[in-house]
Amino acid sequence: MDATTFMYFLTASILLTLAPGPDILYLLTKSLSDGARSGIILACGLVSGIVFHTLLVMLGVAALIKSSATALTLLKIFGAAYLLFLAAGAFKSARAAKKFSLTRAGAKVPSAALYKRGVLMNVLNPKVLLFFLAFLPQFVDLNADGASLTIIFLGVTFAAQALIIFSGVAIFAGRVRNLLLRKKNIGRVLNYVEAAVLATIAAGLILF
Repeated sequence: MDATTFMYFLTASILLTLAPGPDILYLLTKSLSDGARSGIILACGLVSGIVFHTLLVMLGVAALIKSSATALTLLKIFGAAYLLFLAAGAFKSARAAKKFSLTRAGAKVPSAALYKRGVLMNVLNPKVLLFFLAFLPQFVDLNADGASLTIIFLGVTFAAQALIIFSGVAIFAGRVRNLLLRKKNIGRVLNYVEAAVLATIAAGLILF
């Protein structure tokens, strides 16, 4: 791959990552609710899902899934069900919360569970799989030697720039959160917002 093609790929990747979408929207919401550290951990899970989808593209599994209406439907169902499960948990937390303060730190999702959440949100989303199946090969000569390694390189590059941008969003949201801490009951409001965001993403997964 020449330098010009790589720069085109990197520019497109950055613009796509910055575009409003379910990943960055949920990341923003979670960072506002639980702080920058939680947002960065979630981001690590999300980009791990990107690497997973890249491997599926490289191995040809993504093309097989795309060709199977049943596989795509099952992925949609499992993905939507998982998101609705998370939305229900956020709604339950909102109902239980009295107010948002630093003492709520113990109510945060554990780091391992939050990382896993990010991974599953991407792995169970067929739209992400189909996106990378369509996007990555545009920058690769599939007939050239080492095409598979180039796909992996591009997928890891996409994940790396996404992690940098997502981490920046999480840090920014964490600082905004420090200002919101002064507002009474803001924690309950943010939990309701988180539940609404997750439910909306689940609906989008099923309907579109």
